[in-house]
Amino acid sequence: MTNNDPLAACLSKIDNAEKVSKSEISVMGISNMKKNVLEILKKHKYVADVEYKEDSRGGEIVIKLSSLVNKCGAIKPRYNVTVSDIEKFEQRYLPAKGFGFLIISTSQGLLTNEEAKEKNLGGKLIAYCY
Repeated sequence: MTNNDPLAACLSKIDNAEKVSKSEISVMGISNMKKNVLEILKKHKYVADVEYKEDSRGGEIVIKLSSLVNKCGAIKPRYNVTVSDIEKFEQRYLPAKGFGFLIISTSQGLLTNEEAKEKNLGGKLIAYCY
């Protein structure tokens, strides 16, 4: 089985592991997108720790879970979003105002919806987590 979206597979694995109360998972393949998304999840304490193990097969990411994820996933298709559109997508993907966040790819890198609004930046929706 080939996977066309490694980030979606990674977030799905986190989501499924949280549902069965696993404390740690490993994901094959290291990419900058996965690294950046996982660092945002770590910053917001949705994952406890992330460890990268480089090897000749593309590497492995070991993720220690913190049991705080209710739901997370990739957003497909990756909608273009302006600052004025962010609230509409918050209502679509997040259960309540101020609960969880969207991850948006902007010209200044990956930002949460709150950071994007503060910096007045739009971009492409990548993922959500709450």
